[in-house]
Amino acid sequence: MQKDFILDLINNNNECEWIEFKENWFNPEQLGEYISSLSNGAALKGQPYGYFIWGVQDKTRTIVGTSFNYQIDYKKEPLENYLARNLNPSIHFKFEDYKELGLVVLKIPCAEKYPTSFNGKRFLRIDSSKACLNDYPYREVDLFKILSEGKPSLIKEESNNQELTFGGLLTYYASKGIYLNNDTYKKNLKLITNDKYNKLAELLSDQNPYTFRISTFAGKTKADVLYSVKDYGYKCILLSLEEILSYFEAINIPQADEENRKVERLETLLFDPDAIREAIVNAVVHNKWIDGNAPQIAVFTDRIEILSHGGIPFGQTQKGFLLGESKPVNNELSDIFLQLHISERTGRGVPTIIKAFGEKSIRFEDSFIIVTIPYNFINSINTSVVSIGTGVKNEGIKEGITEGIKLYLNRNQERILNEIRNNPNITTIMLVNKLNVSDATVERALAFLKKNSIIKRIGSNKTGYWEVLK
Repeated sequence: MQKDFILDLINNNNECEWIEFKENWFNPEQLGEYISSLSNGAALKGQPYGYFIWGVQDKTRTIVGTSFNYQIDYKKEPLENYLARNLNPSIHFKFEDYKELGLVVLKIPCAEKYPTSFNGKRFLRIDSSKACLNDYPYREVDLFKILSEGKPSLIKEESNNQELTFGGLLTYYASKGIYLNNDTYKKNLKLITNDKYNKLAELLSDQNPYTFRISTFAGKTKADVLYSVKDYGYKCILLSLEEILSYFEAINIPQADEENRKVERLETLLFDPDAIREAIVNAVVHNKWIDGNAPQIAVFTDRIEILSHGGIPFGQTQKGFLLGESKPVNNELSDIFLQLHISERTGRGVPTIIKAFGEKSIRFEDSFIIVTIPYNFINSINTSVVSIGTGVKNEGIKEGITEGIKLYLNRNQERILNEIRNNPNITTIMLVNKLNVSDATVERALAFLKKNSIIKRIGSNKTGYWEVLK
């Protein structure tokens, strides 16, 4: 083991099914039980090894050093012999000294074929506690299934629907210039296991039961009013993904920087298009679909958050993830994305996001990962706020939400609204000339203000006038 790997385990992981931290604790019989539990826990979580680390304060994960000595006798025999003799099946655990760090590490192989027992009893980690496996029959069933069949995957799990069609999949491939053979594509794409459609087939079918939800909030937290909800799904996942990417491309508003402009007007997109594409594609490829959850996207007034379920891929550390080490969660789905050039296995996705926004833009939890894409406001905007809730249902606002919503205007929208307030008869051409912006910029801003019932056009475009509603 390398020192950097151990430090990564300590700094980026809490105690869990396959990791235990202690300072100087020592109880030979309980240590054997811990070996059993960490070995079984590693197998359950798809990790190749479990780790017992001495010299770490478990709550703070501060390295404090240890006086623990594993090279001692217990009941007149070497400790290692005593532990090995009472483990069944036999596993090749190993103590390692990291004297420069003040640590002792016990590296424990995951269980294979049969659960690891100590003194005839099988143990497992439940959260951060050691427990007898017999007391948790559902976990015991899961562990035996994994040991006999391997970790669940999209091609191992049978689809709930065996009446699947693939018109959308065939159309998508054709749009990329790839024409699938009707007689062989199901086998070649691994959509069938034991003569039955699997979960991968379900995802790629016209009857895909999953839907992506994009929730937009009128503030910076989920406690703020829910402005709108958009669902993309119930079709081939490739088509849903295209729709989502197109949606974010459409709302990525170019902002014109009018400050200190001399000759050419510079435009800056609201958010980084490469970063958000990588974040969304990664969320789809690495999502733990077999748990029945689709990725979720939340849009706030200062950022976009993309959540994928399942946490870090099995056998990978946070450091490796951030460096771009490619370990697909769903190998077969990843192969299809690679074939279609939707993604690649160069590991550039996460580094692209980190280069733009830093490591803090990626948050790790035990069961999910959240990527945050902040907005790139250019003129310290979002200072102009318009209330659009007066008890009257407004066009463009989700039905049933009529109170308390605040809508933040960008600089061009704010300037145009002020010009309309000063001169209700102002025309589009006059706004273009007065603000020195493009026709498209004015049209986009007017459409936004009208859609959200901030302004209203009274009469025709030639002889009418503007009415400010808020």
